[in-house]
Amino acid sequence: MSFGATEGGTLVDIQNVTAYRGSNRVFDALSLQIDEGCHTAILGQNGSGKSTLMKLISKEIYPVANPESHVRVFGRDRWNVGELRCRLGMVSHDLQQSYLSGARGVNVILSGFYGSIDTWQNQAFSPQDVERAEAVMLRLGIEELRHRAFGSLSTGQQRRFLLGRALINNPDALLFDEPTTGLDLKGTCSYLETLRSLMQDGKSVLLVTHHLHEIPPEIQRVVLLREGRVATDGMKKDVLTSRLLSELFDSPLEVAERNGWYQVLPAG
Repeated sequence: MSFGATEGGTLVDIQNVTAYRGSNRVFDALSLQIDEGCHTAILGQNGSGKSTLMKLISKEIYPVANPESHVRVFGRDRWNVGELRCRLGMVSHDLQQSYLSGARGVNVILSGFYGSIDTWQNQAFSPQDVERAEAVMLRLGIEELRHRAFGSLSTGQQRRFLLGRALINNPDALLFDEPTTGLDLKGTCSYLETLRSLMQDGKSVLLVTHHLHEIPPEIQRVVLLREGRVATDGMKKDVLTSRLLSELFDSPLEVAERNGWYQVLPAG
């Protein structure tokens, strides 16, 4: 069963956007465009606006109304959120924290068809839907956990089920919010290998993080966010430099690269 996606077109087009979280203005005249097929990482300190950007893209929050601004995803301003989530799979720490602990593993996967938290009696699943869920679990190596309660799983296992939930609709693109937070070294390496395989299969990936080690070699572009604005935007090799990251994190840093993977160390 294929998990690939078709490249082409614009994934995200944000123009002149002002956005608030509560009474806090996070963005003022933010503009950013990301094309499908261009694997992109958004990097910044805590509080730089990364999570707000994810919520804008996924239509969890909306910008201040302005005829000269827009947030378009796959070329459209307006979406039925359920329809959007069929094309744009999302895995986040917030979702993991809010997911019902008693949900069975297979139901976590199936809930992706409706974008719900667990499955409910009014939801119908065909034999083909269940077959699809089985194929996703097999792909992610979690088929033996299908009947386990979500709350009884390890952090890494939960993250794989949420990835399966995102994949069940065969989305065109995937959004990851700090995907390896809470994972041990083995779990981190395993999850990043899965992420790489999805990009190699043709999935467009937008990765939001403040950890360089989460950025796989397949990521082509890096956007540095600082205090709600785009500080730097360009090819990975030109952006992940000691000078630019030292400025971004207000600390003297030294960047090391090996085989397309980057790591940061204290300078000196």
